[in-house]
Amino acid sequence: MASIARHNNGWRAQIARQGVRKSRVFSTKTEARNWAEREEYRLLHADRVAEATPLGDLFKRYAREVSPSKRGARWEILRLERLAADPLGDKRLGDLSEAHVADWRDRRLREVAPGSVRRELVLISSVLNLAWREWRVIDRNPAARVKRPKEPPPRDRLPTTDEMERMAFVAGNDLSTGQGRAWHAFRFACASAMRAGEIVGLTWGDIDIDARVAHLPMTKNGTARDVPMTREAVELLKALPRKEPVFGLSSAQLDALWRKVRDKANVEGLRFHDSRAYACTQLARKVDVLTLAKISGHKDIRLLSSTYYRESAADIAKRLG
Repeated sequence: MASIARHNNGWRAQIARQGVRKSRVFSTKTEARNWAEREEYRLLHADRVAEATPLGDLFKRYAREVSPSKRGARWEILRLERLAADPLGDKRLGDLSEAHVADWRDRRLREVAPGSVRRELVLISSVLNLAWREWRVIDRNPAARVKRPKEPPPRDRLPTTDEMERMAFVAGNDLSTGQGRAWHAFRFACASAMRAGEIVGLTWGDIDIDARVAHLPMTKNGTARDVPMTREAVELLKALPRKEPVFGLSSAQLDALWRKVRDKANVEGLRFHDSRAYACTQLARKVDVLTLAKISGHKDIRLLSSTYYRESAADIAKRLG
């Protein structure tokens, strides 16, 4: 039952219902009484309140309470904000069904690639799982049984020798410029299999030149790893002017300057991340799959073996002697 009492800063409202206690101070007695009545109603009619709650409120709550603890928080929050503004976000939890989620999927597939829809559907399912298992505002996850778009085939776009030469010409050799260092970063990625985010975060304290090892304190997978580097990768590092971080570029700068070099060189369809596939392809000719996984940081050995180890039986026979 609610109680309203005088407080040094105004009026304190207190409620105790079904084992739940809440208290809050307001400047006026009317505000305190109104709040207490609303909270009591919510406690006594929790199921009814939950059923009337729009799904968009869950997306906002997840973005507020869960997303900030993740490494990709900014992008996840933006996705959740877009989902909350979508017609799907207007659906009340009491009405939400697999058909609503499937309708969102089909509409979204007309806007973006299947891979993007798949990732967003995983996010929706994560929100609904939490709402079901911990927040207790729904009794199941309607997204769990919705068919996800197929995984897109792995990219096989690699830079050609001609494209590398054209981009090198455009970028030039002056490593005091951001454009020169952006191109140098791409070359380093092609030699090390490191991701763009890992490269821009490198500091000289992370690098042991003599041992040819780069320490990455945090990676995309959320763990640290030590990267054995080729001699080519080390020589590329030695050529850089002394800056902190090593390449003297932010992620946004690297992305913009790399695209500028690529476009000026009239190279089409190539992404910075394709450097990682290029490096893995080259390294797969020298090391076994487990060693390659340690270099690249891949968790799924099957992906590496199916994508980068493509020797024919005749090639393997030659190596057997």
